[in-house]
Amino acid sequence: MSIVIDENLGLFTLHTHSSTYQIKVGPYGFVLHTYYGPRIDGEDLSYLLPRRSMSFSANPADTGSDRSFSMDSQPQEYATYGATDYRESALQVTGPDGAAYADLRYDGFECCAGKYGLEGLPALYGEGFDTLKLYLIDAHTGLRVTLLYGVLEQEDVITRAALIENRGTAPLSLDRALSLCLDFPTSDYDLYTFHGRHCRERIPQRTPLPHGKLRVDSLRGASSHQYNPFIILCDRSASEDAGCCYGASLVYSGSFLAQAEVDQAGATRLVMGIHPDTFRWSLAPGDVFTVPEVCLTFSGEGLTGLSHRLHRAFRDHLCRGKFRTARRPVLINSWEAVYFDFDSDKLVEIARSAAPLGVELLVMDDGWFGKRDDDNSGLGDWVVNEKKLKGSLAELARRVNECGLGLGIWIEPEMVSEDSDLYRAHPDWCLHIPGRAGSRSRNQLVLDMGRSDVQDYLLASISDVLRSANIAYVKWDMNRHLTEVGSAVLPAGRQGEAGHRHILGVYRLMDRLTAAFPDILFEGCSGGGGRFDAGMLYYTPQIWCSDDTDAAERLIIQYGTSFGYPISTVGSHVSVCPNHQTGRTTPLRTRGVVAMAGTFGYELDISRMSEEEKQEVSAQVALYKRNYTLINQGDYYRLSDVMAQSDYAAWLFVSPAQDRALFNFVQRYAQAASPGFRIRLKGLKPQARYRIGDTGLTLSGAALMGAGLYLPPMDGDYGAVQWEIEEI
Repeated sequence: MSIVIDENLGLFTLHTHSSTYQIKVGPYGFVLHTYYGPRIDGEDLSYLLPRRSMSFSANPADTGSDRSFSMDSQPQEYATYGATDYRESALQVTGPDGAAYADLRYDGFECCAGKYGLEGLPALYGEGFDTLKLYLIDAHTGLRVTLLYGVLEQEDVITRAALIENRGTAPLSLDRALSLCLDFPTSDYDLYTFHGRHCRERIPQRTPLPHGKLRVDSLRGASSHQYNPFIILCDRSASEDAGCCYGASLVYSGSFLAQAEVDQAGATRLVMGIHPDTFRWSLAPGDVFTVPEVCLTFSGEGLTGLSHRLHRAFRDHLCRGKFRTARRPVLINSWEAVYFDFDSDKLVEIARSAAPLGVELLVMDDGWFGKRDDDNSGLGDWVVNEKKLKGSLAELARRVNECGLGLGIWIEPEMVSEDSDLYRAHPDWCLHIPGRAGSRSRNQLVLDMGRSDVQDYLLASISDVLRSANIAYVKWDMNRHLTEVGSAVLPAGRQGEAGHRHILGVYRLMDRLTAAFPDILFEGCSGGGGRFDAGMLYYTPQIWCSDDTDAAERLIIQYGTSFGYPISTVGSHVSVCPNHQTGRTTPLRTRGVVAMAGTFGYELDISRMSEEEKQEVSAQVALYKRNYTLINQGDYYRLSDVMAQSDYAAWLFVSPAQDRALFNFVQRYAQAASPGFRIRLKGLKPQARYRIGDTGLTLSGAALMGAGLYLPPMDGDYGAVQWEIEEI
C-alpha cells in the first residue's frame, strides 16, 4: 500500500515511487503538512514543524498562554480564512451570523484501495491508485471538509480534491473553495507559468519567487489562452535533467487561480482552484460541494522527469475512451483551405486529392449548418444546410467514404448567434443580466450551459446530426469568453453559482455525447488553445493546440505545451504558405517536422498542390504512420530551450524499450559563418549501437548522449532535419 498510517502519532505518509508526502495531526487537532519531496521511508518528519512566537501572529483560542503556535506560521493541508492565518486561504465560509470564519479540526480518516471519484467533474482514474480521506470539522457550524488524496505510486502522482458538506442546521455561503493548499518551508524556488494570447498560447516564463504573491489566473469563464492552469515550482538551479521540480495541474476548465506566496518567514504557499472572484455557492443543510481535482507530481530528475510523469499519467489515467489507445487518423481540415466558401463538390475534390497520399479523414469545419456563410449567424441551429451542401450530410459522407476517407464535422455547442432560430425562440437561454444589454464577442453570445433544458436541446440536436451520417470525428470549438455571467433560472442570491454551473453543464453534455458516440474521435478547441487544460482531456483525448499554424510560431507554442501535456493530446497540422496568421513562408518539409510533434494532419487545399508537393506530403504521412506509436506513446525530450536559443530548436522521441528514436531539428535563423550545431541526445541505452537515419553513421548511445550529433549550417531560415534512429 502506498499509504502508511500511524494512528498513535496521527501521521499519514503517502509514498510514490520516488516521492513522499506527509501529513501530521498536530497540536489542538489542526491538520498540518510536514513534507513533500524525495522519498523518505520510516520517518516522522514533524520535527520540521515550526514552533516559535511570531509578533502580530495570533494564537488560536484554545492554545491558552502558548504563544509558540499560530496558524500564521504552520504549514497546513487546507488553510481557512479568519482562523489566525493571514496568508492566502483555501477556504472561506460565511456563516448564518454573517461572519467569514471556519475553524477546521481533525475528525478521523478512511483509507482504501482504488481511486475516489468526483461527481460531475473530470478526474484521474484507473488501476494502481490508493485513496486517503481525511475528515475535518468545524464544530460550531457543522461544516465538514473531506480532504481526498489519490496516490498513483508508479507514476509519482498524487491527486487532491475535497468535499465540503454542511452538516449543520443553518445555510452557509462558500466564498472560496480552492483545490490545493501546499506549504513549503523555504522560498528558494523559481515558478514556471505559461502565458499567452490567442494564437500565442502557453509561452513558458520562469520567475524567481519574490516576497509577496505571484499569481496567474483567468476570470474569463475558461482556462483561457492568456494563462494556463498548470504551474511548476522548481529549485533555482533546476534544469531539464537535474533538480527538484513540483508540478501542479488543475483538472478544471473554468475561471481559475494559481498562486505562490512567500510569507514573512520566507515560507512558500501554493494555492490553486476555482477563482474566488467569480464564485459564490450557497450550501444548505445537507448539501455537499465538490472541489475540482489537482494533479501533483514530483521529479528529482529535473523538468524532463516531471514532464514524463505527467505525460504518462494523463495518457493512461485521464484520457478515456477508444482513442486513448487506438491510432488516430491523419486528417485534413477544410478551414484554411476554403473557410466558409464550400459545397460538397469542393470537399470531395479535396478528399480525392488527399486519399492517394495516405490522408485518412476529411474534416468539414465551420459553415455546414443553419444560415452560416460567415461568423455572424447560425450558431445554435444544428441542422444541416442541405442547400449549401447540395445534398444531405449522409450523401456527403458516402462520397467522402468512397474516396477512402472518413468524414468529420465542426461544432460550437456552447454558443448562440442572435441571428438564429434558437435565439429567436429562447433569448433567455443565453447568459445575461436582466435589464442590461449584453456584450458580444465574435458577434455571438454564450448559452447558459448550467440549464438542463439547454443541455437537453444540444444533446438531441447534435445527436440527430451525428446519427444522420457516418461521422468519424467531431471538433468541439468555443470561440468567446464569458461576460454577464447571470442565469435566468437562478435566484438573485445564487447568481454567483452561474459560472461554475456553466462548466459543470459543459462537462455533463460532453460526457453524454461521448458516451453516446464512443466510436467518434472528439477533439477539443477554443479558438485553438484557449481551453487546453487537464479537465478537457477527460472528454477529448486531443485538443487543437493553437489557431496559429505557422511552423515557426508553433516551435514555441508546442515547446511550452510539452512541459505539462503529452504529445498525443496536441493537435498540430501542416498549413499553406504564406501562412494565414503571420504571412511567413517556411519549407513544406519543416512544416511537416513541426506538425509531427502532435496529432498530425493538414490545414490546406491539397488539390491545389503541385505533384512534387504531393509526393512530399505522401512521404510525411508515411513517416508519421511508421512512427505513430513512438511519437504518441514514447518519451519526449526537449533538446533545446527555444526561449533562450534563437538559432535552432531540437527535440527527440524515444521508445519505451529505448531501441528506436526520432530526432527532429529546425534551424530557426541562419547566421553568417555559422560553425554548425552539436546536439546531445537523451534517453538511449549507453552500450547499444544505433543507425542514424540516412547519414551512414552508426554510433553508441554513449556517443550520441555524450558527444552528440553534428549538424552543418543550412542556407536560409527554417531548414529542418529529421532522422529515424534504430538500434542495430
